[in-house]
Amino acid sequence: MKSRLGLLVGCLILLSSCGQGDKNTGKTPEFAVIEVKTTTANLTNSYPATIKGKQDVEIRPMVSGFIIKLHVDEGAVVHKGQVLFSIDPIQYQAAVNSAIAAVETAKAAVNTQELTVSNKRELNRKDIISDYDLKMGENQLAQARAQLAQAQAQLVNAKNNLSYTRVTSPSDGVVGSIPYRVGSLVSPSVENPLTTVADISKMYAYFSMTERQLLSQIREGGSTQQILEKMPDVQLQLIDGTIYADSGRVETISGVIEQTTGSVTMRALFPNKHNILRSGSTGNVIFPNPLQNVIMIAQSATTEIQDKKFVFVLQPDHTLRSTEIKVFSLNDGKYYYVTEGLKAGDKIVVEGVQSLRDGQSIAPITPADKEAEYQKALQDQKAGNIQTAFQ
Repeated sequence: MKSRLGLLVGCLILLSSCGQGDKNTGKTPEFAVIEVKTTTANLTNSYPATIKGKQDVEIRPMVSGFIIKLHVDEGAVVHKGQVLFSIDPIQYQAAVNSAIAAVETAKAAVNTQELTVSNKRELNRKDIISDYDLKMGENQLAQARAQLAQAQAQLVNAKNNLSYTRVTSPSDGVVGSIPYRVGSLVSPSVENPLTTVADISKMYAYFSMTERQLLSQIREGGSTQQILEKMPDVQLQLIDGTIYADSGRVETISGVIEQTTGSVTMRALFPNKHNILRSGSTGNVIFPNPLQNVIMIAQSATTEIQDKKFVFVLQPDHTLRSTEIKVFSLNDGKYYYVTEGLKAGDKIVVEGVQSLRDGQSIAPITPADKEAEYQKALQDQKAGNIQTAFQ
């Protein structure tokens, strides 16, 4: 115990004497310095979005009756023309049979009247009957033909009503919730639809951006179509943070700016070949925002005073000058993208900036040299070379 205590005291005395030696000798402190260069920053802008199917179709019955069969379940992928529900067809089949009989009766009446008119024309030609009698016969034939057309129209209507007992999907899509089950009585006037078929082969992402943000995207004027053609492809960030595999295109821009929010509604179209996207989900539409000839520096190389950011720029005489910089509004938590205050070729301190002051002299070294010194100190510590480790 005493030997350990003595070793600790000895180390403290050694460190104290080393610090006094550096202070007394006035050795210029070393700090890592880099020369800044311009680069292209591939930044992005993100906008919250609501995702909807290209077409959400409410499925409603065209006739009244009891549901006798459900052919699909909720969430099923269906195709255009596929049967979704069957409504009891008995009364509608009976109406079709009655309409068929009415058509046949009307056809027989027309045939009979055609024979009558043909006979009257022959008699009229021989002056046996008057023109009046012939005209009356022709009128009765026209009436019989009209009754046949009416019966045929009723047959078509009856067949349509019978076909409506098989409720089909009007498009490809995914079946939504089904509030009515087998045995439910439905009619064209029911409050809720039988279900909703969402066409999700392509998906719309609705989002908004401010007028200022829109102007930053529209760098050149032109018609709406020209503006849309110049806009870059956009990405979709899903709710779990992943990026959707396929890119999309902005299709529409609202022509009116919402006065209460100062925003513009926009719509982007994304393919959905694998049915990953679902109607009603949310995400973020991501616009690429590349910055040309921008200087990127680590945030740890800056200091902040009253919401202003500063860096220490190395002067030719190895003194430091505190310089205010302007940075791009986007912040990734690691780097700043400098728009004003620095130029290519400037040298800045990248470590220990909180302890520096304006006009201070330093001995500039590269970050690689600084790292090498640190690693050597660690090795000296492990080897027990306390004196060299803390120089």
